[in-house]
Amino acid sequence: MKKFLKIAGLVLGLVVLCIAGLIFYVAKFLPDVGAAPIMKVDAGPAQIERGRYLANNVMVCMDCHSTRNWAEFSGPIVPGTLGQGGFRFDQKSGFPGVYYAANITPAALSAYTDGEIFRAVTTGVKRNGQPIFPVMPHGHYGKMDVDDIHAVIAYVRTLAPIVNTPPASHSDFPMNIIINTLPAKAAFTERPDTTDVLAYGAYLVNAAACYDCHTPFDKGAYDDAFAFAGGRLFTIPSGDLRSANITPDESGIGNWSKEFFVARFTAYRDSANSHRAVDPAKDFNTVMPWTMYANMTEGDLAAIYTYLKTLKPIANPVTKFTPLP
Repeated sequence: MKKFLKIAGLVLGLVVLCIAGLIFYVAKFLPDVGAAPIMKVDAGPAQIERGRYLANNVMVCMDCHSTRNWAEFSGPIVPGTLGQGGFRFDQKSGFPGVYYAANITPAALSAYTDGEIFRAVTTGVKRNGQPIFPVMPHGHYGKMDVDDIHAVIAYVRTLAPIVNTPPASHSDFPMNIIINTLPAKAAFTERPDTTDVLAYGAYLVNAAACYDCHTPFDKGAYDDAFAFAGGRLFTIPSGDLRSANITPDESGIGNWSKEFFVARFTAYRDSANSHRAVDPAKDFNTVMPWTMYANMTEGDLAAIYTYLKTLKPIANPVTKFTPLP
């Protein structure tokens, strides 16, 4: 019996030692995506304009990195806050910690090289080597065309500098350890020609990170069995909000025509729709940045529709809003 207990104790000690060693390795040596590349992006007018379009209407970087006016439907950006950061993501919406969007104006990025911004956006590693939780979807951005990432960098360099320091983000246990394993080396692709509508639509859906909001998510994990089928919970002051099913099932966009889909977005180009007042304490609202996506080109919206219609249809009727009692 004593011999058995001794062996069991040795095995247990070895297991503990291995776990401790793994934790040390993850904490000390990860993330490991390589050094920031040495680069200087083109800052010409066409490049900046492409970056403006992507950052405001496709990737909607400005959605999270600005202050949104929740007294209006869809929370349009408050003028004068573009890029200043501070948006909070926390446990109420399934996050394994509290994360704040960074200030991405030149006031905060002046010390960053273009390569350091590039690495942060496409792999999720900050200038100081610390990981970024993928509420900023660096996994998606690392699959984009390098030229499009360059364009976004050129654009953010032109933002008005705003001095604003959001609180530090932090992860709950065990995400505070796991987060070091999340950054990954980029796997860039070429942007398909717009004539290849299906491939181009897939590229745009990735760039817009539609999967992230339209897939159930809790405690840092997505439920791939319901990919794009909606139901992700967002807590807003007036109640519980859930994302829509965007698969081609009848409970999603199965009965939508391409024209209806495009019009659903472009309707928010109208000033009456883009600044519709709501009561934040009791009215339905949405985190979906309709007013930003509204200014995507109709061709890009149609390409997104074409790709979404090829997804696996998943039956998932979603109750989009449950008001507070």
